[in-house]
Amino acid sequence: MEKIIELKNISKAFDGEVVLDNMSLDIHDNEFITLLGPSGCGKTTTLRIIGGFESPDSGDVYFMGERINDIPPHKRHVNTVFQRYALFPHLNVFDNVAFGLKERRVPKQEIKEKVERMLKMVMLSGFADRRVTSLSGGQQQRVAIARALVNEPKILLLDEPLGALDLKLRKDMQQELKKIQKNTGITFIFVTHDQEEALSMSDTIVVMSEGKIQQIGSPTDIYNEPVNAFVADFIGESNIIDGVMLADYRVRFGGHVFDCLDTGFGENEPVDVVIRPEDVDIVAPEKGMICGNVTSVTFMGVHNEAIVDVGGFKWMIQTTDPVEEGAHIGITLEPDAIHIMKKSKYSGMFGDYSSYSNELEELSNSEEEAEA
Repeated sequence: MEKIIELKNISKAFDGEVVLDNMSLDIHDNEFITLLGPSGCGKTTTLRIIGGFESPDSGDVYFMGERINDIPPHKRHVNTVFQRYALFPHLNVFDNVAFGLKERRVPKQEIKEKVERMLKMVMLSGFADRRVTSLSGGQQQRVAIARALVNEPKILLLDEPLGALDLKLRKDMQQELKKIQKNTGITFIFVTHDQEEALSMSDTIVVMSEGKIQQIGSPTDIYNEPVNAFVADFIGESNIIDGVMLADYRVRFGGHVFDCLDTGFGENEPVDVVIRPEDVDIVAPEKGMICGNVTSVTFMGVHNEAIVDVGGFKWMIQTTDPVEEGAHIGITLEPDAIHIMKKSKYSGMFGDYSSYSNELEELSNSEEEAEA
């Protein structure tokens, strides 16, 4: 695929605090790419630099090979959909969508045809004469998307556009956005802190932390082969355990030697071992590779979520098998359930569920959404 945006060695600081630290990124034509990370990681600043709303302190932005650092937002082939939509409350749906075309003095018949086509694409045919203030949040968001797309930009920037929607609307719109992107062929650059959103929508995910890119890859690659403890923890739930790579395909952790699929590490090299909660099999203690005591069980509808104390380290296990608090259980792991990562600055910071609770997790997510 052709490169449409190149960010080269971009750095940006606000009041002396570095927000982007020598970041480089290629974005390709007809790609749905998501910038994913916690609040303050630099993802929105990256989006604003691409859109021309911020200028980098150093580094260059290229659009199809042309440096565009000094080109203002309205002259870039880019449109933006914000979380708050920024619709004109005094205009109806048609006039909101048509606004950019009228500013460019596009002929009336062409405006009518383009607006009607866009309203049909976002499933708002018949809403042209409605006041935007009478619409639901999901409908307002569709108007904002239609307004951005009707100008036929090469790139659409979406800054947490689903953040104000309730869960069901958010999931519906995830599918709609992906469908619209495929139908238009426009490059979508999407910003979110929601891992599930990124996994379900993206062709490519860029995981960011502390102004740096931690990993770039497909949703499958990012989930199955995280490069460090930050990525493993941020994308879904992960048990991250200290281990030692004995040789290719052999790793020791939790007092047991396991077969794995990883190679290329030094003999006896300390490593981080990632085990996804859904990849753990519960067996009778005498059949387990390692054993532990169940300290809590939460019914999640489709599965049970158990916290298990294994030698003082708390594992999370997701299972459809019945499991009771206080039980002594065995754990088995297939080689493809074990993922090995090199030690990093994030080692030891994540992966132990000693202080985990669903209530704390939900509270943390709510605070992040409020900050966004």
